[in-house]
Amino acid sequence: MTTSNKTLTPAAELNASLDHPIIDADGHWLEFGSYASEMMRKIGGDMAQQGFEYYTTNIVKNQLALSDEERRHQGISHPVWWGLPTSNTRDRATVMMPELLYQRLGDFGVDFAVLYPTAGLGLTRIPDPEVRRATCRAFNVMSMEMFGRYSDKVTPVAVIPMHDPAEAVAELEHAVGDLKMKAIMMGSLIPREIPACKDAPEQYKRFLVWHDTLGLDSAHNYDEVWSSCRDLKVNPTFHTGSRGMGNRTSPSNFVYNHIGHFAAASEAVAKALVLGGVTERFPELKFAFQEGGVAWACSLFADMVEHYETRSAEELEILDPDNLDVDLLCQLADEYAPEMAAAMRDENAIFDNATLPERVAPRDDFAAAKVDKLSDLAERFAKPFYFGCEADDRTVAWAYAANNNPFGSKLNTLFGSDIGHFDVSDMSSCTVEAHKLVKKGVITADDFKAQMFENPARFWGQSNPDFFKGTAVETQVAQYLKSLSA
Repeated sequence: MTTSNKTLTPAAELNASLDHPIIDADGHWLEFGSYASEMMRKIGGDMAQQGFEYYTTNIVKNQLALSDEERRHQGISHPVWWGLPTSNTRDRATVMMPELLYQRLGDFGVDFAVLYPTAGLGLTRIPDPEVRRATCRAFNVMSMEMFGRYSDKVTPVAVIPMHDPAEAVAELEHAVGDLKMKAIMMGSLIPREIPACKDAPEQYKRFLVWHDTLGLDSAHNYDEVWSSCRDLKVNPTFHTGSRGMGNRTSPSNFVYNHIGHFAAASEAVAKALVLGGVTERFPELKFAFQEGGVAWACSLFADMVEHYETRSAEELEILDPDNLDVDLLCQLADEYAPEMAAAMRDENAIFDNATLPERVAPRDDFAAAKVDKLSDLAERFAKPFYFGCEADDRTVAWAYAANNNPFGSKLNTLFGSDIGHFDVSDMSSCTVEAHKLVKKGVITADDFKAQMFENPARFWGQSNPDFFKGTAVETQVAQYLKSLSA
């Protein structure tokens, strides 16, 4: 816990009053444009610099320069604008300067922080394979050069490109094996060409894609990647957005595009990992979905249960068209809808699928997940998945309300401060804001402890017993993890 001789901030006072430390599972550092760009060039050459500037210069700035009508004409959604903290200059400097962040972390009431990038969030989506790989590699080196000396209180995530398994494994081995990075952020919703549209004019091809969710129906078998994660003792995390996809394509309104976009991206990947059998084949792995909250997960979990109750292999037998008594249906039509009766007798082939070229066999959509009973869904979903929630997210209460979740399963939430981005105007307020939910009776003190300490300790510490070794929370995490096996 935080101790200091100086006057404590409210966040530091809160921290000191707790019987557990606070782990920030999703803070952000801010790459200072020209400085970071030059570092990338020195580390990875012109190609890495080109890749780093791909989104910030070539996309974001160019798209912001367009009028609403120009964006509408080109099918471009309104990008983020004024997305970084400006009203508090010291806070802005804090997320740009590692030493200042390190010194101020206690004032935020945080004992240890896992740091995600800002510009780096988009590097896994660079379309050119050679540029993407060079950029991600150089960025990971830069991240460690900037934050490696502060490893007792912070650790940066490695960015892992996922367009194909080979590039993912190569960067995993480099970042985790060579650079000794302990946390990773994987790309997802990878845009793939629709084969039927391969001959379309080049200017239209960006619209003619499907998005690979890495599990169900993927273009590749990613089991080699999941195996590498297991062997390297790192758990996949995703921080993918979906602005510019689906209905989040307003050319004039960023807020319209921003609301719910992390949740939508996370839901797509979570469903694919379960229904594609990934969480069944790799029960040792945990997966985290950052910044989308947990409300979507509560809804998805319930929906998957409800769908299993109506679409499992056993339930599909009930839906077999052969179960329909066409004679009885016609008799009922004679009595209750005589105007339908004649047509029904002429068209009764519809009811026994005789109009199909051949009988369509029922498909068990839960087969890959090997869900044989309802409680298996808790093992495939509630146990391995963790969900990043910001400080003021009241929906965390749904995750802890066991009576509202199937099988009495509580979902795993992770506290994410999101410092460094526009929604945090005062970085020292995040933990205090999160604790207000306890004061208001929205969640309990035990729920708060789970989100702020126990869940992140399990997520990173159970897979890698050395994750918190040498950190400010080493002792508390070790004691907690030991208690789980007692």
